[in-house]
Amino acid sequence: MKRFDFDVAVIGGGSGGYAAARTAAGAGLKTVVIEGGNEVGGLCILRGCMPTKALLYAAEVLHLASHPEPWGIRAGKTGFDFKKVMARKNALIRDFADYRVQQLNAGKFKFIRANARFVDAHTVELNPFRGGGRESVPSNQSQLPSAATLIAKHFVIATGSTVAPAPLPQLEAVGFITSDDALELKRLPKSLIILGGGASACEFAQFFARFGVKTTLVQRSGHILKEFDADAGAEIEKVFRREGIRVFTGTKLMDAKRKGKLKTVSFVHGGRTVSVSAEEILFALGRTPNTASLGLDNAGVKMEQGRIVADEFMQTSAPHIFAAGDCTGPHEIVHIAIQQGETAVHNIVDPKSPRRMDYRLLISVVFTEPQVAFVGLTEKQAAVEKIPFLAASYPFNDHGKSLIMEAKDGFVKLLADPKSGEILGGSCVGPVGGELIHEIAAAMAKRMTVHELAAMPHYHPTLAEIWTYPAEELAAQISPP
Repeated sequence: MKRFDFDVAVIGGGSGGYAAARTAAGAGLKTVVIEGGNEVGGLCILRGCMPTKALLYAAEVLHLASHPEPWGIRAGKTGFDFKKVMARKNALIRDFADYRVQQLNAGKFKFIRANARFVDAHTVELNPFRGGGRESVPSNQSQLPSAATLIAKHFVIATGSTVAPAPLPQLEAVGFITSDDALELKRLPKSLIILGGGASACEFAQFFARFGVKTTLVQRSGHILKEFDADAGAEIEKVFRREGIRVFTGTKLMDAKRKGKLKTVSFVHGGRTVSVSAEEILFALGRTPNTASLGLDNAGVKMEQGRIVADEFMQTSAPHIFAAGDCTGPHEIVHIAIQQGETAVHNIVDPKSPRRMDYRLLISVVFTEPQVAFVGLTEKQAAVEKIPFLAASYPFNDHGKSLIMEAKDGFVKLLADPKSGEILGGSCVGPVGGELIHEIAAAMAKRMTVHELAAMPHYHPTLAEIWTYPAEELAAQISPP
């Protein structure tokens, strides 16, 4: 019988990997985490959620300070120190990353800094980690002096994602920055072309524009934020254009060239070729699973376009190997990665009572201003899946608390079952939308109806009470259960 060094080996020390390791160790399994990235912490802490939101909040403060007139406030000319903006972000991220390192080194499981590659279904080769990032290696963290092998009974792969390759060879020749690079800028470019229209692209577009960068957003799809309903994307496009951001949707990239100190991107838009020039190009056309170096063929793990194929139990085609997070999808969201990691280990520990991933309460948030969020079903998804629903919306420009705040952009929307009235989904484009959406997530978790939501007391004046208006509209159309 093969001797196993560990019951569970987790490859990747980000949110999904740490959740898996914590759960495995808590169940009494001998566990190891193997991390080969330049820095420890995962995408969310190092280059995703946390640093971008720190910068976006700074941009929001600057924007409010620069536009005090609606409240009858006079202020002098506002300015900023970009080095201090970035320094604050770096300090916050350093604290977050240090805490994750402490968690990984707390002694609940072994933590090895190495690059892992499968030799066979139960064995990984560990190649010595060669540092290069900002993170210094703690003295109690295992480092390999030379290549070694490790044998585990089960694996959880949580290696995250990396920036997707550029769709045009010309872009590589011209040069561009990625979202990773944007977080490390020492100075702001005077002008910027952003390729992409997803969450990252939109958040960076507003950040740069509010810090005085002449910004152009070029999106392939018919509207930005294509995972949301078209009305949400249209609302953000309206705000972006009002703030001076040029937005092109429904485009096809054709060429990229350098002209002197400027970089030029050409694309087809509305049946004609358009060329836009700027000092820099930000490539934000998505990310790709970070799986290329893992040797997954040697372990019998099936992949599709680099993504690990896992079922609802987070189990791969190799029954003892599970996956979690961006390397498997289908949703690249931190709290989903955590749930997937926990689900994977539950099914390792107790295979006779398996736990399934349930995406019914999927939440997605984009931290532009106004924020954009949805939970559960969107109209777009309901149409594709042929799910019957009724929908009702209510605008923030007719709501007391948002009028007080001068937060007049956006709306809330509810989707309900036309027979039972059960809430199927909710969308919010508006002030603190990422917070407001959790009321609908809580309601859906308890399978509340629009009748129950409409009857639930809401304090006045609050932003949250806006949900009662579409709930009342829908309740009037649906007979109570």
